[in-house]
Amino acid sequence: MGYIKEPYGIDFVVDPKPLTDNDRKMISEVIAHYKATGRKKSFATISERRNRKKTSAKA
Repeated sequence: MGYIKEPYGIDFVVDPKPLTDNDRKMISEVIAHYKATGRKKSFATISERRNRKKTSAKA
């Protein structure tokens, strides 16, 4: 494995970011749903959420 030179002005972050309580709760819900049903839980993407907010505001 070679040496990776860090570009000027960019910091590589290697440490994991700590999860918030909300993130942990969401991950636990997804795992529980998958174990119970065997199916992935679907989530709306960010763009879908934005579109819903725009259309509901216009109505």
